[in-house]
Amino acid sequence: MAAALPAFHSRRGYYLYLLPGTIGLTLIVLIPQIANFVLSFTAWKGVGTPRWVGLQNYQRLLTDDQFWGSMWNTLLFMVSMTLIPVVIGLILASVLFDYIRDQFGERLSSLFRAGFYLPQILPVTAAGVLWGWILSPIGIVNSVLEALGLGALTQNWIGDASFALPAVSLMIVWIQVGYCLVVFMAGLSRIDPALYEAAQLDGAGWWQRFFSITIPMLAPEIFVVVLTTLIHALKVFAPIFVLTVGGPDNATMVPSYLTYYHFFTTQRVGYAAAIATVQMILTMGLAVIFLRFQARQSEARG
Repeated sequence: MAAALPAFHSRRGYYLYLLPGTIGLTLIVLIPQIANFVLSFTAWKGVGTPRWVGLQNYQRLLTDDQFWGSMWNTLLFMVSMTLIPVVIGLILASVLFDYIRDQFGERLSSLFRAGFYLPQILPVTAAGVLWGWILSPIGIVNSVLEALGLGALTQNWIGDASFALPAVSLMIVWIQVGYCLVVFMAGLSRIDPALYEAAQLDGAGWWQRFFSITIPMLAPEIFVVVLTTLIHALKVFAPIFVLTVGGPDNATMVPSYLTYYHFFTTQRVGYAAAIATVQMILTMGLAVIFLRFQARQSEARG
């Protein structure tokens, strides 16, 4: 007991460093989440006293076609924010690291990497304005199609319900690829170059080295990128808000924007809180599943 007390006092200074973060987490994350969860069982317009309605908001969710449509759109955004950028990022990172750097030098490889990462540091509003102009009826996409004699293919890309979701997804892929690329190139820097040299001497081509060395060795980085992009896809809001505001005809509606819509437009705060609560549970559940999967993979490798 006497030995434990000095050990506690010696660590007390470290606990003080955790205090600001703990206070911030409590005030900014935990208390709002608890308040949101409680509000999800009420009917409230943002003023006055909330009225307790029990599970009524959650029962309404089960029959709300707009909510289920937003969940379906979220699944499609998972493809555009995770699968496509990860595949493109892996190929680009491998090309820049295994070919461009060796053939043309580190400087050109770094220039390409910075160029691909640029959309990540642009404000989403600026990117939205840019893509809104590109995809508008008088934008560059339609202008190029008309210049090529393909005027019949011109569309109102973000104003037509059939094309709005793919159009927004294109912008998201453009933004996400840079993040995937930088993480994968950082991972490639820790791989022993002798592995690639030995494979090349054995006659392995670029694709064989890509599938046999690059992908297996980048498994930790791939896991991190997939987890973070999936979570981001579940809570995507800014691109929808800037480009389409959930339209046209709810074609790009997602849970985050639906929460915003009910909170500020219909003033159904309790219902908006229920949507946000379901979204939080799905996000946390996905994170737990991925973390457990990673832990099992680490144990299997260890």
